Amino acid sequence: MSVTIFHNPRCSKSRETLALLEQKSIQPDIIEYLKTPLSTEQISTLVQQLGFSSARELMRTKEDIYKELDLKNEHDESALIAAMQAHPKLIERPIVINDNKAALGRPPENVLSVL
Repeated sequence: MSVTIFHNPRCSKSRETLALLEQKSIQPDIIEYLKTPLSTEQISTLVQQLGFSSARELMRTKEDIYKELDLKNEHDESALIAAMQAHPKLIERPIVINDNKAALGRPPENVLSVL
């Protein structure tokens, strides 16, 4: 099993999700996406793997940068993905991937569905 977590160590839900994986004896590849930003292709793939109908579902809409960029009025999917690539803080976290399945760890127990 090859499990990856897109992680922000400053986020309590991200830390809880990582701890949950470790309790299940899973040592995931940890990608701190704020230090290693995702490509637009990776973000697009995550949107599909998560089963979201729009990239907006992957966005942290309460972030100041979301408001500053007026993303609420943006309806072009590629522009939303480009905004997340340019500003990784906009990406909801944590995300766990196992093979081609992905889950958002909000709440952390959600990730159990892809293990």
